[in-house]
Amino acid sequence: MPNNKPKILVLGATGQVGKGVVENLKHNSNLEVIAAARSPEKAKSLGVPVVYLDLDKPDSIVAALQEVHRAFLATGYTIDMMRQSKDFLNLAKKTGVNYIVHLGACGDNDTRVAHYGWHQFIERYIEWCGFSFTHLRPEVFMQNMLGYGGESYVQNGVIRHYIGKSRWSWVDIEDVAAVAAECLANPEKHYGQTYRLGYEAATYDDIAAIFTKVIGQPFRYEARPPEEFYHNVLAAGAEPSYMKCVFDSYTELTVGTAVKPDEIFDNLPAIIGRKPKTLADFAKKHADKFRY
Repeated sequence: MPNNKPKILVLGATGQVGKGVVENLKHNSNLEVIAAARSPEKAKSLGVPVVYLDLDKPDSIVAALQEVHRAFLATGYTIDMMRQSKDFLNLAKKTGVNYIVHLGACGDNDTRVAHYGWHQFIERYIEWCGFSFTHLRPEVFMQNMLGYGGESYVQNGVIRHYIGKSRWSWVDIEDVAAVAAECLANPEKHYGQTYRLGYEAATYDDIAAIFTKVIGQPFRYEARPPEEFYHNVLAAGAEPSYMKCVFDSYTELTVGTAVKPDEIFDNLPAIIGRKPKTLADFAKKHADKFRY
């Protein structure tokens, strides 16, 4: 008998968001979920079929897209993300994909942060190609505090970061993955939507106070110069052009010229039927990683 289940391809399935998307979808008997990974060995434990996909190799994209109806598009932290996304979307259109959920970045349409804008160019290209779509714009991932760009920001009760006293809008990756999965499972409810995902505004001093209360040990914040961040991530092998954008945004946050970095939203209950996870929830769940 023919398989009439919608076939969903999840890119970045070994990453934090992609893995969460797979976890949220794989028990849905009405869907066929496929994990796409550049290293399929790393994806074997996900519990769904795995296909090889390297965004730098168009032949692998074509092979992975066969009979796919819906796709979750996530890319890496390099300037190549624009070329890679364009290639993927061109080939997805040719192979018959009809719906794209795109994982973008923070910001309103008037953002001046360069890499946020790159994601918005991809959004516009998705629309120009004629796909049905949902755009996701998550604010700052709480999980970044576990490590970002090769750095661990929380060590021995000290949180070190590069945005001065600015407040950021925060979201737990688990909430982002749940939204993406809901969209992929029920696209007719989410066609044409741009969901901004950020639910709690806090400075790092605020977070230190939350960690102190939840974990039961003293935490404090130490503001560091953005130049230190840029030096460290380049030394760790990060892509210079992308990380220069991050450095520029940290600089604007430090000097107080960033535009609405602490904007929060109230859409999560309507999308997935529950309240967002809080920074206190995050601290409690990962307490063993932060305890010293």
